[in-house]
Amino acid sequence: MFRDTVNNLLEDALEEREDLFLISLDVLPDNTIKIIIDGDKGVLVEDCIFVSRAIEHNLDREEQDFSLEVLSAGATEPLVSTRQYMKNIGRTLSVKTKDNETIEGALTQVNEDRILLEWKAREPKPIGKGKVTVKKEAEIAYDAISKAQVVIKF
Repeated sequence: MFRDTVNNLLEDALEEREDLFLISLDVLPDNTIKIIIDGDKGVLVEDCIFVSRAIEHNLDREEQDFSLEVLSAGATEPLVSTRQYMKNIGRTLSVKTKDNETIEGALTQVNEDRILLEWKAREPKPIGKGKVTVKKEAEIAYDAISKAQVVIKF
């Protein structure tokens, strides 16, 4: 019942702010609420405060004691939502498939059921000695991805 109330309040807040979306909601047995959000243009501290207040101000501490934590999805967190893939088009991703293959490349396309990564590789020339740079690409279905992360480069 408490989780349903929190979920409804969260849905209302996210309807009001359509640029934000939910990554995860955990309500532990001791009424610790942990919410992770992301946004189409990133998440500011003010966005976390907005979501926190939308929930906290509508729950009665006299009725239920709780703690609330609202976080943004960190740069090192795996991607879990299609909207996260959309906002990262053009960035380099490291994708581990369920076949235990790891592919690193630029995210160039996203649709409802798959992503497209592109990268360059050095391969032996078909004739003669030496290597040649070739453009490679991989289309990967979401259900084949076990983990995908943005590669942070400095």
